[in-house]
Amino acid sequence: MNRAVRRRLVRVAPTAALLLDVTACSSDAQEATSAATSSVFASSTSASPGQQETAATTPPSTSERSTAMGIRVTLDGHPVEATMNNSPAARDFTELLPLTLDLKGFHSTERVADLPRKLDTSGAPEPAAAKVGDIAYYAPWGNLALFYQDGPAPSAHLLILGHLDVSADQLGRATRITIEAAS
Repeated sequence: MNRAVRRRLVRVAPTAALLLDVTACSSDAQEATSAATSSVFASSTSASPGQQETAATTPPSTSERSTAMGIRVTLDGHPVEATMNNSPAARDFTELLPLTLDLKGFHSTERVADLPRKLDTSGAPEPAAAKVGDIAYYAPWGNLALFYQDGPAPSAHLLILGHLDVSADQLGRATRITIEAAS
């Protein structure tokens, strides 16, 4: 591949990746898109002629594996970025919105709150261990859990619904959350 073509690919690859990620409609399509984008980017970049630079890839977290649904979240009066995944439980959760919930600490790992009703857990994805910032649903108790520390081993009872882009410290001190559907 000549140098001019390689340079064009380097310039176009990030835009193409963004476009593909935005238009991905299913879990499989998004994973395939991410993998294809990573390999295209890795093979099209170069540090110097004749050398290829590889992009580091990280497997998507459970909350990134399906098309994200937008929500607006306020934590103790401060807006934070958040997304919900497209699982049946997450879609059922968004039917409860808007919600304002008081949070309490649980096991020095998560902030929890009771939901007005239990969520539909049919078609739940494979269990995954919660990570810092994950929004999860603990089915046996019917409560919402916001993880400010990585959670325990994967459990079929804990469903990851989405993710908050917030520091562990801020999330660990949170006492009130308001969640609304994005317009």
